[in-house]
Amino acid sequence: MTGYGRAEAALKNGTLTLEIRTLNAKGCEINIKTSLIPKEKELTVRQQIAERLQRGTIDLSASFETAPDACEKKLDRNLAIACFNQLAALGEELGVENARSTAFEATVRQPDLFPGSRQSQLITEEDWPLIETALKNCLDAVETYRKAEGKILCADVCKRIQTILETENEVEGFEAERIGNVRERILRNLEELQLKPDEGRLEQEMVYYLEKLDISEEKVRLRQNCNYFLETIESDPCPGKKLGFIIQEIGREINTTGSKANHASIQKCVVRMKDELEKIREQSMNIL
Repeated sequence: MTGYGRAEAALKNGTLTLEIRTLNAKGCEINIKTSLIPKEKELTVRQQIAERLQRGTIDLSASFETAPDACEKKLDRNLAIACFNQLAALGEELGVENARSTAFEATVRQPDLFPGSRQSQLITEEDWPLIETALKNCLDAVETYRKAEGKILCADVCKRIQTILETENEVEGFEAERIGNVRERILRNLEELQLKPDEGRLEQEMVYYLEKLDISEEKVRLRQNCNYFLETIESDPCPGKKLGFIIQEIGREINTTGSKANHASIQKCVVRMKDELEKIREQSMNIL
């Protein structure tokens, strides 16, 4: 969900530059970090952003560069003269040295002498179609950024899912050895205790115990969830939230496999799968 976009609108009084930055978030949080957008237009802007970007922490900022000749054309001469005369008269009355020169310097620093530079008049209703076009271009740039990043993310998480599947296949290679080790350990413990149980009952208990350690169901569900992850990321236009739930299910099957492992090599495989899944979980936070 991270992204960046920038666009400009050439208005009568100058150039308005829009910038949008997005970060990861579960919902859609839009922050308009500028007072240049008229208050009555904020709701429209928010709706357009939410419709296009859908999720993430989204910051919209704007800057305005006044045209070089805008202030000269809109100088309020009457207000400037009145301001100068009052300041000069006050300076002379107070005995200020070079009162008229000081009054002139103070006058030219008054922003209200240039109505065109007032923020409230920078953007007019007449300018709004140009600003809407700039906003659209800015959102297009954000989406382009997101798509480029999304392709990289998709390739990365799919590769890691494949690694989990390959590691799960390695677990099967230790299955026979694991069952044999468990059986030998139980029989050895009985010999050390010098116990001679009934062979039939021992075999029943052995089967019951080994069934509790069986991970066949976990392997099947893990493969199903991994395949479902790959199908979802390829087919769903906005798979982020759904992938989060699938990741939880994959983690549950990996944890259960680890708790039933009773084999050092299988435990190592479980640790590797957990490591890959955690990286997938971190990356999935950036998937729309």
